[in-house]
Amino acid sequence: MRTRHLLMLLSLLALVVGGCSTAGATNPTGAGVQPTADVLSGLAEDEAIAALLPADVRAAGVVKFGSSVGGQPPSSYYAEDNKTVLGQDVDLAEAVGRLLGVRIDREVAAFEVILPALGSGKYQVGTGNFGVTEARKKTIDFVTYINDGQGFAVRADDTRLTKVENLLQLCGLKVGTGAGTTFEATLEKEKHICPDAGKPAYEVLGFAENAAVYLGLQQRHIDVVMSTINGLRHAAANQPNLKFLNEFKRLDVGFAFQKGSPLAPAFRAAVDKLIQDGTYLRILEKWGTKDSAIPESLISPPEHA
Repeated sequence: MRTRHLLMLLSLLALVVGGCSTAGATNPTGAGVQPTADVLSGLAEDEAIAALLPADVRAAGVVKFGSSVGGQPPSSYYAEDNKTVLGQDVDLAEAVGRLLGVRIDREVAAFEVILPALGSGKYQVGTGNFGVTEARKKTIDFVTYINDGQGFAVRADDTRLTKVENLLQLCGLKVGTGAGTTFEATLEKEKHICPDAGKPAYEVLGFAENAAVYLGLQQRHIDVVMSTINGLRHAAANQPNLKFLNEFKRLDVGFAFQKGSPLAPAFRAAVDKLIQDGTYLRILEKWGTKDSAIPESLISPPEHA
């Protein structure tokens, strides 16, 4: 069933964006972001923070990133040239790189493959709005840089849901979300609650592309979307017939590393410096996410209850 829906939605997506650039289809900037604002001028290497890097990394002068790129702000998305990656994750990574005196070598990869690739050594750092969870912390270390989390959205003309406070409210509905995300994991883990309560189970439809999720919602093949709080708020402010319902659960978000990576302390110190000197807030204001600011960076803090 899930495969059939996936193929159907991908076909619909191809029809919608056929003959158009990817940027035109999936990269609305819209209200709440200032993608051309220069918020990194004046940032230079901080010798004390750079000294926290392993000697081999400092000598190489480069850190290999695996980055998931979504279809819209604020986290990450493609510019109109369909090559340049923009967004909050990009600015924060670049700011950290400047303080550490290293170049960010970014490879775009699918969200679900980045964390396993950290373990294999393919990447040294992962970005993609990765939420800090106890399950992920078994193999991954995080250096936090924002507080985002899980939320829900529906079509503005759909009155069946006004707020999702319990997943039992989703019984009998089709829920669209990102493949390999905490949203998908949460939904799959709790999927039993509807049959346990004598109600029809909800169906989880996971997709690699945000555009396919939103298209499926508007085409009524999906009833509700579960995604990032900041991403859904931006989408609801810029897409017709889309309504953000509510926050469901907050999660710290961070740079991801192989467990025990010696890079983590240096990245934490760099994020803290950005918070202290005001650069951090300027980046968040640029992308309309200042309500998700954190007071300090932490390495693999406990998951929010």
